[in-house]
Amino acid sequence: MHKTATNIVGKLQDHGFTAFLVGGCVRDLLLGQEPKDYDIATNAKPEEVEAVFENTWPIGKSFGVILIEEAGHKFEVATFREEDSYQDGRRPTIVKYSNAEEDALRRDFTINGIFYDPIIDKHYDYVGGRKDLADKVLRFIGNPDTRVQEDFLRLLRAVRFRHRFSLDYDYDTGVALKTHASLVTQIAAERVSDELNKIIVHKSRAAALADLFNLGILAKLFPEVEALANTDQPSDHHQEGDVLTHTFLVLQQMNEGEDLALYWAAFFHDYAKAKCKKWDGERWTYPGHDQVADDLVAPLLERLKFSKKLQTDILWLLHYKPIFESFYEMNLSKRLHYFDEPQFENLLKLEMADLKGCVPEDEKEHQTALLELKKIQENWQYAHHAGILPSSKPELYTGEEIIEITGIPPSARIGELKAALRERQINGEISTRKEAKAWLLSL
Repeated sequence: MHKTATNIVGKLQDHGFTAFLVGGCVRDLLLGQEPKDYDIATNAKPEEVEAVFENTWPIGKSFGVILIEEAGHKFEVATFREEDSYQDGRRPTIVKYSNAEEDALRRDFTINGIFYDPIIDKHYDYVGGRKDLADKVLRFIGNPDTRVQEDFLRLLRAVRFRHRFSLDYDYDTGVALKTHASLVTQIAAERVSDELNKIIVHKSRAAALADLFNLGILAKLFPEVEALANTDQPSDHHQEGDVLTHTFLVLQQMNEGEDLALYWAAFFHDYAKAKCKKWDGERWTYPGHDQVADDLVAPLLERLKFSKKLQTDILWLLHYKPIFESFYEMNLSKRLHYFDEPQFENLLKLEMADLKGCVPEDEKEHQTALLELKKIQENWQYAHHAGILPSSKPELYTGEEIIEITGIPPSARIGELKAALRERQINGEISTRKEAKAWLLSL
């Protein structure tokens, strides 16, 4: 992809235009990282870009942006421009074509405002981005208040960049983020969720979310977090402190590359504790917080425009997380049904992270709980490998066949017999049609 991007720059230059790589790809290259995509900036007008390349799409032509496809990859090629009069916290109402220096000054952060000519291997830095990268500083270009008000999403992007690249905020940048925290509620839901998803899947998720909380941004999106930060927990299991601190510790236990639903379930797993907090005379308890979580969390997921599948998976994990409290009190059939659930592995991971996110008073008791959970994990793995899950065992008889065998007319009783037969089949008590028929006739 880098070679193709270089070829695009070269082709524009061969046609007499100025052209550079710009933005995140230059930043990543300077950090020795492989860019996920490459953007190109040029003094060529959109029509001139379209004339140079065959496969083009005018995705943002009114803003000077053309999408081109080369060698199976897509690249955004943008004309150098100045912008003015942002009225919706996202898009400029006035766009004027300009030069590289003016173009750099309209960008968000200094680390994203560096140009690079790969043909002659030269950087053009009009905003001090290379120095800020070296000094580990995240700084808005120009006036921080202006930059935030131009595009409110920069509130979230600032936090993501800070923690992805282990930076510190420039003082004025940090002040602007706190000052304008409330603007996050005016961003389109899809843009918010996209940015939050990028934050929560990264290994820095716990620190980034804590930063969002300290800046006053997180509570604007998830109002209950303020109460969670002031909700104490029993010290025998939670010496780490309040519920929000515990939540961040749970997220910190997560590996990279997990399902998105798992990260969000970890974030929300104690979300209702403040609502359910009660003193029983000796300690704080949270009766029913798992059930109340569904009512609190479901509207938030809907508001963030998460996909229906993602919403379903998150709510399933939250709803069934309590099963581990009495897992071996269930009969074998029920345990195997849980083992057969597509999200059960994530449920195990969520419970494991929850346990590891606690700082207990009695470490021995804590280790016992971890060992018990690992035993469940081993049993789940065995059930999969041994082929004893319900999905690997076709039903022995249909409802119609049970009617024929027993002579019982269609009724609720047939459903009960079918369920009872299925349970005995899954438990291993009955394994053949012959055995099943004999059992039905014995009733």
